[in-house]
Amino acid sequence: MAGLQHPFSCLRYVNRQSADQSDILIATAGRNLYSYDASSGQRLDVWPQPVDANVEDKSSDAAPTSEKQGPPEKRRKLSPTSDEQKDAKSESNPKDSNKEASNSWTNIPLVTVAHGKYVVIMTSEDKCVRVLSLDNEGKLKQLSARTMPKKLSALTLTPDENNILAGDKFGDVYTFPLIPSGEYVKVQAPAKPYEPSATNLTVHTKRNLESLEQQMRQAALSKTSQAERVALNFEHQVIIGHVSLLTDLISVTRPADSTVGKRNYILTADRDEHIRVSRGVPQAHVIEQFCFGHTSFVSCLCVPSFEPKVLISGGGDNYLLVWDWLKNQILQKVELPGAEGETTVRGIWGVSLAPTADNTDPVKAIFVALEGSSQLLYYTLESDNMITHQDTLQLSGNVLDVVGIDSRGSILVAVDTLREPNSTSAWKSSSQPPLETFRLSSGKWTPAEDSVVTQINSEGTSSIPTTLEQKQQKELNDSMYSLGNLRKRDEPYDD
Repeated sequence: MAGLQHPFSCLRYVNRQSADQSDILIATAGRNLYSYDASSGQRLDVWPQPVDANVEDKSSDAAPTSEKQGPPEKRRKLSPTSDEQKDAKSESNPKDSNKEASNSWTNIPLVTVAHGKYVVIMTSEDKCVRVLSLDNEGKLKQLSARTMPKKLSALTLTPDENNILAGDKFGDVYTFPLIPSGEYVKVQAPAKPYEPSATNLTVHTKRNLESLEQQMRQAALSKTSQAERVALNFEHQVIIGHVSLLTDLISVTRPADSTVGKRNYILTADRDEHIRVSRGVPQAHVIEQFCFGHTSFVSCLCVPSFEPKVLISGGGDNYLLVWDWLKNQILQKVELPGAEGETTVRGIWGVSLAPTADNTDPVKAIFVALEGSSQLLYYTLESDNMITHQDTLQLSGNVLDVVGIDSRGSILVAVDTLREPNSTSAWKSSSQPPLETFRLSSGKWTPAEDSVVTQINSEGTSSIPTTLEQKQQKELNDSMYSLGNLRKRDEPYDD
């Protein structure tokens, strides 16, 4: 395959739980969303469909061809338009939306799956939350598009999977229906124009006259600002607000015990070392507590499905914290490798797999990846809710995402196909497969041959020319590795 391939940045496994339907693997790479048959690896669909077979590689803003003449085109900042707002109100024409969408964004950083038949994504530059249907054959079709006021940093669902929770980089958390309920009309009180009580006929001193003129100018600016402000034209509610950049968001159902009944919670993290525990919708305004313990930004939160009373958090510190999050109690502080310098946690994944022929016991694993690292740390959660480091998996490239494949008793790891291992800027000269797989055998995760992964890797993703300008390489690097920008440069880190 010519050139380099876009790496898979997000992986999601869809368990259909039906004998007549195959499980689906959802993946994003560059500006495209892919669906694969999880039992064979066959590609089922790619969204949006390129208009022409040769357009896919040429239309990406980040991947111009060598035949393009002149300086690179300046990236256009997209803002909501009247056409986009109409698209958000009703179902869009799939053919038209796919044709227009091909140049609207360069990557899809956030993905989640609802009810096994809807895929929710955020497209980057246009700040749009899109809901796509996933039919029995794995085909993708856009149902709705809702443009957010700010770029999102986290995306998840309420426990019933009927509502979307979206956190943006200004610290606000929104909730809105997965499927729009129809025409939405926001009732707004008419803005009352500001009119100073004084006039130039009643003001006699020079100082008061200057003050009156300033008030009139400010009133004119305020009127212009209100006219330019775009109101969200879909049903929504702001339920949580942070005073800092929101970095992660998860929705948790805590099972009933002797002290607390079954209840839904929303856990949010921000750049200012805070982890907030709020009640679920519709009581999200009730803050149960804050979990304080980090000294740098918090980038990742993980509540394992097999132990919902435990929270594992990580970020710009050189350690993980294990919490009994409802009691606001730190159970364990786990040092991370690379403590001699700046370490950033990119992802924490709780993976639960059913017993297989090789493993008679169910697998309950915690995986941790560091930003710009080709190693995947493997931990187990013990009976006392402490985690123990068991092994370190070595990958061929930097770890981007991890997903467990229950039907095969394995994990799939998306690796960076563009950058050299353990680097966020040095590019490779040749292509490599975007997926690797591991199976647990005798308590140790080992690389495995898997026909599904072989098939997915053989089809590849959209390609990138090997001769990119330095500026374009930097843009791609920044879009993939941006967590370092959260670090406050005047803050110390532990040696």
